[in-house]
Amino acid sequence: QVQLVESGGGLVQAGGSLRLSCAASGRTFSSYVMGWFRQAPGKEREFVAVINRSGDRRYYADSVKGRFTISRDNAKNTVYLQMSSLKPEDTAIYYCAAKEFYTVSTEFRDYNYWGQGTQVTVSS
Repeated sequence: QVQLVESGGGLVQAGGSLRLSCAASGRTFSSYVMGWFRQAPGKEREFVAVINRSGDRRYYADSVKGRFTISRDNAKNTVYLQMSSLKPEDTAIYYCAAKEFYTVSTEFRDYNYWGQGTQVTVSS
């Protein structure tokens, strides 16, 4: 089992940047595929980015491709989401999630563990 704690959210102007972090407990962090998802008010939770266990494969939602970068440091049990050129439509609660087994997935139902979320608000 793994516990996840996100940090780094906040209020930023459009065009600005934020870096989200997700710290994981336990000694088996490197065995999990890690993903970032977000949920805006009145909308379903949506996929943002995913990274495989070794960190050499990454996939992004079309809406964030070229602006967001997911990375992980297995020695620090942490996954990051660097967000640049932020837009008001990026406003949401951002969640990190851990998935057992090695296959990457963009479906939130495939993830086994979730953090509590961190609010990102982008003002126009």
